Amino acid sequence: MTAVEVDATVDGPEDAPVVVLSNSLGATRAMWDPQVPALAERYRVVTYDTRGHGTSPTAAGPCTLDDLVDDLVALLDRVGAERAHVVGLSLGGMTALRLAAREPQRVHRLAVLCSSAKTEPQGFLDRAAAARAEGTASVAPGVVSRWLTPPYAAGHPELVARLEAMIAGCDDQGYAACAEVVAGIDLRADLARITAPTLVVSGAEDPALPPAHQEAIAAGIPGAELLTVSPGAHLANLEQPLRVTGALLGHLDAAGDER
Repeated sequence: MTAVEVDATVDGPEDAPVVVLSNSLGATRAMWDPQVPALAERYRVVTYDTRGHGTSPTAAGPCTLDDLVDDLVALLDRVGAERAHVVGLSLGGMTALRLAAREPQRVHRLAVLCSSAKTEPQGFLDRAAAARAEGTASVAPGVVSRWLTPPYAAGHPELVARLEAMIAGCDDQGYAACAEVVAGIDLRADLARITAPTLVVSGAEDPALPPAHQEAIAAGIPGAELLTVSPGAHLANLEQPLRVTGALLGHLDAAGDER
């Protein structure tokens, strides 16, 4: 399949090292808003909407994780980044893991948040079927209930509404195709091939992909570092923005020590 030209935003100095941020299933690049300003002070930050999400086009028919990786590689080529730091959450983390295993020369440092190398497929298949039959708005409340811890959600109703609208704005077929990608992934054999220095972040209260998933990723990648934040559910970067942003900066800035 030909790569989709995903819609992207670039922030920060043009001559700085590139950091690309890849979003969760159902989210848009706006999920990274708490991280972008601090990262953009010293990096060229590229955020984008995965195909079928936000303002990126949807490809006809099913897609694979490698198709999503191809989209990301084409984006890196478009912004002139032969090599980049790659940060991804959930589906974005799966895309980042596969890129780092498949094309290690493109990934400088890797950060994988609230993601998995092997999912339990049925829930994602059910969500894909519901999105196709009833639209993405039908799955939005259930999905957002896993993105934030209940106390945080109760205290931030405007954020809950914004996140539900984000999901409802996804193309029904595009969301379903990406949900089926998540259902079908098995990256366990890829982990040992990843050579990029890797930070794995876990939300202690994540009901979507609980900490055991991130522990398995960290155990499989040589030298990977694992950070667990609490309270934190699936979009731990929203609930713990200072902690997560600080951890990302610390991980990426360490690249300067390698030169």
